[in-house]
Formats: sequence, structure tokens, C-alpha cells
Amino acid sequence: MSQQKTTSPAYIIILLILAGEAVFILPFVLQRIFRTTFLESFAISQTELGSCFSVYGIVALFSYLFGGPFADRFRPHILMSAALMLTGIGGFYLATYPSLANLHILYGFWGFTTIFLFWAAMIKATRIWGGQNKQGIAFGFLDGGRGLVAALFGSVGVLIFSAFITKDIELTSVLERKVAFKQVIIYTAFAICVVSVLVFFFLKNLHSSEEKQIELQVEEPKLLTLDNFKIVMKFKAVWLLMIIILCAYYSYKMTNLFSQYAEQVMHYNKIEAAKVGTYLLYMRPVIGVTIGLLADRTKASLWIIIGFFLMAITSLIFALGIINNSTSLLFVLSIGTMAIGVYSARVLYFATLEESKIPLAVTGTAVGFISVIGYTPDIFTGLINGYFLDTYNEVVGHQIVFAIMFGFAVIGLIASFSLYKHSKSTTV
Repeated sequence: MSQQKTTSPAYIIILLILAGEAVFILPFVLQRIFRTTFLESFAISQTELGSCFSVYGIVALFSYLFGGPFADRFRPHILMSAALMLTGIGGFYLATYPSLANLHILYGFWGFTTIFLFWAAMIKATRIWGGQNKQGIAFGFLDGGRGLVAALFGSVGVLIFSAFITKDIELTSVLERKVAFKQVIIYTAFAICVVSVLVFFFLKNLHSSEEKQIELQVEEPKLLTLDNFKIVMKFKAVWLLMIIILCAYYSYKMTNLFSQYAEQVMHYNKIEAAKVGTYLLYMRPVIGVTIGLLADRTKASLWIIIGFFLMAITSLIFALGIINNSTSLLFVLSIGTMAIGVYSARVLYFATLEESKIPLAVTGTAVGFISVIGYTPDIFTGLINGYFLDTYNEVVGHQIVFAIMFGFAVIGLIASFSLYKHSKSTTV
């Protein structure tokens, strides 16, 4: 691979971090922070909100596949800016409190804007910024920083919500909370549109010499043809990354259970259990930046191996039922260690595109192709966990779901080791 020089300033990665999380605030973060308020404001049930996410997931599944070639055909700042602006406009429509049927349509629309237009373009832009020597820190900053951006949007949203509540929250009516929440939605939509403008003007100079010179004499990808995928399917690393991301993302989704485990198995009260999940959020940026720096000094694939090893060990400890309400210290150490493993893999899997010798010119197509399978845990993880946690008692149910996670971690460990060996070779 030819030498790739990157002179992109630091403000570009900061803007990528801001945009990378801003685009997902409306579809996901507001519901996470204001879940009960969201449900009562729209007069929908948990299941109905879940059906909205399902619509999003179905559209996203196809968007991963077909959106990749767009990222190879058009400049990242154009696609990302358009995605942010359209997502923000969707937010203004959300503030009108549409019916459930129209809410489904809106979530399908967001599946298109956030994935088809945005996802692969963001990954490609981050790869360009990182160059050949800063892939680890680039994706470390991206993933870790996105966590902080989500917290910032959430904190400002809570302040706005509180400002429009003139009395004790317990004494307010649904209508009063609905009016206050509408202001939060409008603020969020407006902020996303502002980020869109910033992306359009300040990311336009992001470039790489490799974009102008196709590696391995690969023909420039044509828009939405099978040729796009034939190019990336010959890379062994693409297939290995598909398995790695599938296993790593499944494990990432499992971190949602830690607060529930703390309450139901460790017998923490609700406040203590909630703090467990909060502490994990603060670990994410620290781990992301640290692992990114270490990966740039060695190999990203090496740290993914270490990540899966830590996931396998800790998930096995949970699966064997060793952790209970009399082993609080072991519980804290185990979830901390598992978080290191999960976030290490999550931060670095796209950082391996460079060491795997996948040409930058086909990054979008590769990311889209990989993501179609890699992110399917969005569809089935909740169903698997829900079935076993509902069918068995709280202790046994958690042992079973962590045993399943152990299986995914072992598969991921094998695939990441294969990628590490493969990346030493210059052949595809």
C-alpha cells in the first residue's frame, strides 16, 4: 500500500465525534434518557416503541449494504451533512407528536438517514483522518468521544426539560410534561442541524492521497452494482471482520444487563443498580482512548484478541454462577474487566481495515458489507435474552445468557486471532 499522509487537524476528529453521536440522539438517546416521558407523551407502550426500533433495524439492515457504495462515490462531508440535516428535520416532525403509524414511518426514515447516508461515510472519514499510523487513536477517540457527546446532549436536555417544569415533577400532569419534552425535541433537532452545517463547511478539506490513487489497481467502484461487492469479497479480512463485529457487538449489547444483574442477583437497590450502568458509560471514553493509543504502538488486531479473551473469561465466571450477592468485589472486578474487553473490541474493529490492507477507496463498500451481518445482534439479542430471563428464574436466566455470550466470545477470539495472523501478510 502506498504511503498515505494525513495532515488533518485535531478539530476534524472532534467534529466527527460530535456528528457521530448527534445523528443518533433523536432515534435512540432521547428514548433512553426520557423513556417514561417519551412513552406517555406519545401514548404508546413499551412494545409499540420496540416496534419502532424494529422498523428502524429493518431499514438499517438494507441501508448498511447499499449505503456503503455511496460512501465510496461521494465525499464524506456531503453525505454526513445531508444525513444530519434530514435527521434534524425529522426531529421537528417528531415534536408534533405524530401517530404511532407515522412514528413507524419516521423511524424507517431515520434508518435511512443515519445508516444509508451516514454510517459508512463516518467510518471512512475517520479512517482518512487516522492515516496509516493513527487508526487506533482515531477510532478510540471516535467511540469514546461519542459517549461523552451523548452525555452532553442528555444533560442539556434534562436542563431544558426542568426549565419548563414549574413545580415538583410528581405534581405535573402528562400534558405539562409533554409540553416540556417538546422543547427538548426541538432543541435537539436544531442542534443537529447546526452540526450538519459545521460538517459541510469544515470537513470538506478532509482528504487522503489514497483516494486519488486506487490501491492494487482496483477499478473505481460503480454506484450500487455487484462489482462493488466483488471487490471487497475477495479480501479474507472482510469475512473475518464480519464475524468479529458480530461477536463483539453481541457482547456490547450484553452490557445492558449489568444494572439488572446488580438488582436481581446482587440485590442492589434501584439507585445502586443504576449507578453500575452509569459507571460503565464513564469507562467507555477512558478505555477507548487508552486502547487506541496502545493499538497504534502495536496492532489493533492484537488488542481485539485481548478484548475477546477478557470477555470469554468474565462471561464464563458469570455463566458458572460464581458471582452472587456475597461476592460484591468479584462482581465489580468482573464487570470492569468485561467492559475493558468489550470496549477494546468495539473501538478497534474498524481500525483493522488499514492493517488488513483493504484499500481506502473501497472502505464504504467494505463497511456496508461487513455491517449487514455484523450488526444483526440489534435484531436478535433482545429476543434471546428476553426469552431466557422470562422463562427461568433470575439467577439461572442470567447464567444461560452469559453462557451464550461466552460462546460468542470464543468464536470472536478465534476469528480475531486469524485476522492477526492474516494481517502480517501483504496478500489479500
